Amino acid sequence: MKASTPAAAEPRSRDADRSQLAILEAARDEFSQRGLAGARMDSIAERAGLNKRLIYYYFGSKDDLFLAVLEGTYADIREAEQRLHLDEVEPVEAIRRLVSFTWHYYLEHPEFITLLNSENLHRAAHLKRSERIQEMNSPLVALLDGVLERGRRDNLFRAGVDPVQLYISIASLCYFYLSNNDTLSAVFGRDLRAPKAMAQRLSHMTDLVLGYVLR
Repeated sequence: MKASTPAAAEPRSRDADRSQLAILEAARDEFSQRGLAGARMDSIAERAGLNKRLIYYYFGSKDDLFLAVLEGTYADIREAEQRLHLDEVEPVEAIRRLVSFTWHYYLEHPEFITLLNSENLHRAAHLKRSERIQEMNSPLVALLDGVLERGRRDNLFRAGVDPVQLYISIASLCYFYLSNNDTLSAVFGRDLRAPKAMAQRLSHMTDLVLGYVLR
């Protein structure tokens, strides 16, 4: 049999990359709509337009595929956060940008919330197996820590603010409002998705976070 040449191998490599990307995109949609338990590999294959055997070939199992989707989801938001260049703007503006970005990212990527909901139901069993997730998230912690330190040196921010706790607070302020919006609207008899309510929410969250970090 004739050996494969580099030129012949390259198109096959590109085909494999495209197939894996199609599977991940289809799986993200399936998992975000149906959860891990309700998702079906047949449906993912149909969405991707590929043979189901390829999914098992590239990803091994449904649980492994779900982990790959979660890792990709976190990689996407961390990459987008890096494009904010928070280290290049003054500290107060950096905090404002991070709150606004997190809010709008969750709005524009509702699958992020639903995938996290599904993983929390499984007590983070998949993320605990990840060899990448902590390394993936550490640059954000370092970046936010740098912003806080610059603010402290400029006598703007108080000392002792934990960047991890601060980010969790920012994320939770955005996450809870959006993931529970239907029930909150029903309980309080207000349309909390109305444009005015959404603008008020962003302003409120920003004021809360800055009220905590400012001296």
